[in-house]
Amino acid sequence: MTRAMVMVVPTAADSVFSMSDDTQRAATVWGRIETWLREHAAASADLLRPPAGEADIAAAEVAIGVKLPAALAAWYRVHDGFDEGHGSGILPSSMTMLPLADLVDEYRIHTRDWEREAGILPFARTAGDTWSGWYVDARRGEPSYGDLGHWSVDGGDALYPLGRAGWPLVDWLEEIAAALEEGRCLHRPDGMDERHDWPVLTGSQGLAWVDPRDPRLFPDGMIKLDGPRQG
Repeated sequence: MTRAMVMVVPTAADSVFSMSDDTQRAATVWGRIETWLREHAAASADLLRPPAGEADIAAAEVAIGVKLPAALAAWYRVHDGFDEGHGSGILPSSMTMLPLADLVDEYRIHTRDWEREAGILPFARTAGDTWSGWYVDARRGEPSYGDLGHWSVDGGDALYPLGRAGWPLVDWLEEIAAALEEGRCLHRPDGMDERHDWPVLTGSQGLAWVDPRDPRLFPDGMIKLDGPRQG
């Protein structure tokens, strides 16, 4: 007897639920990260900008012609990026989250001047320069929609980590929160540890991500997170 194959097609309600779930998860996990920053890295916490309003998000989407994925929009509703300064490299690889206005400018440069593909949203870049950063895939209908990627001037755009289907932005944020709370490097979804990109505290109460094995990147006064931090 041959059993008929049944194809399950996602409904509009499924999509709405998924977006609502990502929205709630993003807001919740950023609350965990911010709580940790305020307790242990005050210089970084002080650089968190006020929330972006719905009108700000809508205006940015109109300006670039792309709708922000739910998790990214939810993150901007918590904070409109980070201000520059000591401790602004809050994200892995010591990158800073761009305010919406800077995201719009960066996106225009990528698509107009660099001729990069539309829908790849550069939401973060290396603190202090414009050579590389993180992006989220906002191309609706693509299997990698909502996933994290890395962009650079010379290296182009590529999903992160390489060699797998992708890393949803909200899952990445949850892993950042866990790494800070547990005092460890990131555990990538492909099973690898990011030992070259470890969270550390500077002498001025800022958070950074460096390779602690490189003495040039780990000067005196830095504290490597090695287990949950007390007090």
